[in-house]
Amino acid sequence: MKAEDVKTIGMMGGGVMGGGIGQTLALAGYKVIIRDLTDELLEKTRSSIVDGRFGLKGGVERGKVTQEQMDAAVANLSYTTKMVNLRDVDLLIEAVPENLELKRTVWAELDSLVKPGAIFATNTSGFAIGELNKAVARKDLFLGMHWFSPANIMRLVELIHAPETSEDAVKALEGVCEKAGKVSVRVKDAPGEYGFIANRIYYAAVAEARKVLEQGIATEDDINKAMVYGFNWPVGPLAMASGARRGFA
Repeated sequence: MKAEDVKTIGMMGGGVMGGGIGQTLALAGYKVIIRDLTDELLEKTRSSIVDGRFGLKGGVERGKVTQEQMDAAVANLSYTTKMVNLRDVDLLIEAVPENLELKRTVWAELDSLVKPGAIFATNTSGFAIGELNKAVARKDLFLGMHWFSPANIMRLVELIHAPETSEDAVKALEGVCEKAGKVSVRVKDAPGEYGFIANRIYYAAVAEARKVLEQGIATEDDINKAMVYGFNWPVGPLAMASGARRGFA
């Protein structure tokens, strides 16, 4: 499977992440099928994509996308509660809650359902791909695809490859990211460690900032100011940590 062969993408799970990823890919011209457990959950996802804070209507109002682009994206999106409707996708992205056993269970079911040759990508913040790919036979076509929230705004996507992952699969997802206007980075799988590049460095910075605060070296406000004005960070590490706890980062 090459990047140009990817036409239809399945999203396993909607919500904030699945909806944001689906919105991004639909705008990029892909046919996107979002699957979730109930019609009510799918309606929430659809509403968020169209009318939400970072939705398509707001994008039109802000001049980020045209009405024609919005209409095309809406036409590219479909919603289903039936797993079987994902069987013919070229790329399947899983965005279920961050629970290792749940993800394994989902992937085992999808592996027996989705057509051979389709690429599998798990949106995880830090689980080892070598642990998740045990659930599937197509280990060469399985990799991590860590999107940042909100997925349709944040530009970075981390592509995590295990030793079994084929170069063609990685290149295909690099092409998908490029078409979707994202910047991708490659990350070698590191079993035993949680997190990839960005989150590991981010949490290390936050931990050190907390030490500085606990030792009474500087106030929280001055720690944040130091990184904003000394290193041109958009926001200080302790402010970022506070935002992440509230679900904004």
